[in-house]
Amino acid sequence: MLSKSYTNLLDLASGNFPVMMNEKKRLPRVMTVPVDITELDDDQANSVASDVPSSIIQDRVIIVANQLPVKAKRRPDNRGWSFSWDDDSLLLQLKDGLPDDMEVLYIGCLRADIDPSEQDDVSQVLLEKFKCVSAFLPPDILAKYYHGFCKQHLWPLFHYMLPFAANHGGRFDRSLWEAYVAANKIFSQKVIEIINPEDDYVWIHDYHLMVLPTFLRRRFIKLRLGFFLHSPFPSSEIYRTLPVREEILKALLNADLIGFHTFDYARHFLSCCSRVLGLEYQSNRGYIGLEYYGRTIGIKIMPVGIHMGQIQSVLRLADEEWRVSELRQKFEGKTVLLGVDGMDIFKGVNLKLLAMEQMLKQHPEWQGRAVLVQIANPPGRKGRDLEEMQAEIHASSKRINETFGGPGYEPIVFIDKPVSLSERAAYYTVAECLVVTAVRDGMNLTPYEYIVCREGVPGPGSSDSRSPKKSMLVVSEFIGCSPSLSGAIRINPWNIESTAEALHEAILMADPEKQLRHEKHYKYVSMHDVAYWSRSFFQDLERNCKDHFRRRCWGIGLSFGFRVVALDPNFKKLSIDVIVSSYLRSKSRAIFFDYDGTVMPQTSMNKKPSERVLSIINTLCADDKNVVFLVSGRGRDSLGKWFSPCSRLGIAAEHGYFLRRPAEEEYEVCGHGNDFGWIQIAEPVMKLYTESTDGSSIEKKESALVWHHQDADPAFGSSQAKEMLDHLESLLANEPVAVKSGQFIVEVKPQGVSKGVVTEKILLSMLDKGRQADFVLCIGDDRSDEDMFETIGSAMSSGVLSSSTSVFACTVGQKPSKAEYYLDDTAEVIMMLGELAEASDVPGPNTEDST
Repeated sequence: MLSKSYTNLLDLASGNFPVMMNEKKRLPRVMTVPVDITELDDDQANSVASDVPSSIIQDRVIIVANQLPVKAKRRPDNRGWSFSWDDDSLLLQLKDGLPDDMEVLYIGCLRADIDPSEQDDVSQVLLEKFKCVSAFLPPDILAKYYHGFCKQHLWPLFHYMLPFAANHGGRFDRSLWEAYVAANKIFSQKVIEIINPEDDYVWIHDYHLMVLPTFLRRRFIKLRLGFFLHSPFPSSEIYRTLPVREEILKALLNADLIGFHTFDYARHFLSCCSRVLGLEYQSNRGYIGLEYYGRTIGIKIMPVGIHMGQIQSVLRLADEEWRVSELRQKFEGKTVLLGVDGMDIFKGVNLKLLAMEQMLKQHPEWQGRAVLVQIANPPGRKGRDLEEMQAEIHASSKRINETFGGPGYEPIVFIDKPVSLSERAAYYTVAECLVVTAVRDGMNLTPYEYIVCREGVPGPGSSDSRSPKKSMLVVSEFIGCSPSLSGAIRINPWNIESTAEALHEAILMADPEKQLRHEKHYKYVSMHDVAYWSRSFFQDLERNCKDHFRRRCWGIGLSFGFRVVALDPNFKKLSIDVIVSSYLRSKSRAIFFDYDGTVMPQTSMNKKPSERVLSIINTLCADDKNVVFLVSGRGRDSLGKWFSPCSRLGIAAEHGYFLRRPAEEEYEVCGHGNDFGWIQIAEPVMKLYTESTDGSSIEKKESALVWHHQDADPAFGSSQAKEMLDHLESLLANEPVAVKSGQFIVEVKPQGVSKGVVTEKILLSMLDKGRQADFVLCIGDDRSDEDMFETIGSAMSSGVLSSSTSVFACTVGQKPSKAEYYLDDTAEVIMMLGELAEASDVPGPNTEDST
């Protein structure tokens, strides 16, 4: 039985999906393992894990994509279907980079419309002969999911097209989003049917399935899961216009590794995570990672390559069919420029034609000699914008041919019909230059195919051995492969004049230069093929998942707020009963607690402690067995004023620079020296950055200066903080201070001052007085409190604490920490302290009644 929270996730608060209620008969599992399915509360997930070793030792990978790498064709007698592998499919080609002994299964849709009465038989054939599982989407869901949300919302948005008008891109339609979610849920059911969660990897492809990671992670918390986006990822200014922006980002973060073709696309994704979710990435030894509730989500930047063997085989076929010879004869005496594009609005085909027209005007010597062959594959969809674009292209082509053409010569050869790969290879072979003017494109492997075809078929006897090994590329700077082709002439396709000059430069370039550029490109393309790409991605996925079964994980949150919290095996929630029992047995106790974020919520505007908190602290301090200290980064004036009713409370202000012992009024200085001349150096620098960083501010303490940038632009504030850190470290290198960065702060404070130092000082003082602590509670919520946890952790080995001391180092919130315990929030901290106060040996009224 599934818990209510799981059902809520699938149906979502936004609507119910009728398709869920009428599920088809499920396929038999490829493999079945004994599992324990635990019923969890609403704030947890249904995780499936097996305690029984798998009967199959080898790993498997399940490739999930919108379409299967299979072609379906109706039999001539109209009785059933015949199937064959789609050799052009990237999903099929990536197998070359996976381990030889790894089993590969595919989940996706067929391109054919299969009648419901035939679906069971088709499923069985695909599973047995192709190891494919077909996700049959109901027609209404398919239309809204693929033609609706994917093609009307995501695809235009990811290519930087905003729906400024209802008839231009389409306004956001929540019913399309609900269909997208429903379709992703159907894909998740297909994965669940065949998966062994302990042995299998899952690799999801492209924007059609961006919320699938949440469905799978919800069911299998420790599943090894990768995602690769094959389209561009837009800048945060564009992406943030999407009404479901948070849902999609959080869903993607349920993957272990997220891949992009270029650094630009990855940078945009990381920027969105920063601005929408407040997450910052870190780079460690060349690997980029996002810390998300104790998990590190890897970010992979790796452009996909082509299948070298396939291109070379079709090139041999084109050679054998004499197609290359025919084209050479047809264009004899002409310089051929080639364009190969799909017919969609982002390919910039008309911009290319206009650039060719401009080149012929500016350089009339090429009239009658230069030919642009434009192959335009038919569009996969219909729409008014496409019809207008096609009409514009045909009009431009006709005008240019009428203006510059003549008997036996047309400057534009426009081919708007399907062209086979072998035919394309023939055109690649005869073209002196390939031109790509897309205004936005994910990867675009056309330049790679062109380079390989210009190299020719290796080996003796090839007709291509007569051709010089040279090639030339003019490519848009807005396509994914552009950064990889350093020898190409990069252009802004919107600049017609500049593109025209680039075309002229390319065809005029000397052969030796073309040869050098071609050699460089061919070396890169041949080494970074599709197998290299898939191998690299899979190796990073393995590395990112190596600790999955060692760490303790919890699933929390509802709907697309679901996420997995991963913690060290030794990290556990503090049990009130355990700490109270230890508290009662002890004779000499040391209690240290932070203020902001520990007993005072960070979001509270009124930072003054409540009467309940003051009452609990007073009760703890009144117990003669206790030494209680408030250890905070706040100044001594505010802390002294707020906690004046607690006369027996010790206060360590400004991270321990000022120390006031219990029952004393004066503060002692724990820092080294009282020379604050460095403030005259640091403060002007901070003021300079404050003036140039809107939303930043300076906090002046008695012993420190703190620059805050939490209200500044996230990216700019972080950049300014890093620059300021370097600037201050350089200026203050010879001063007795430490310059440190924290969460939205840069702080300058005296050396040797930290919460850890003052905690050790207090414990040593207790030891000197013959009151070695046998019970230590230390609780805090931020980075500065980690120094306390570290000090207490090493206190036993140094002899400050005995080996029998009960130590409770506790952080607030489930997050990576040096503490051994955690409590969820400030309310739980106050409740725990209240329980200790109840157990204290103090005469007086019940602390629970004091409010």
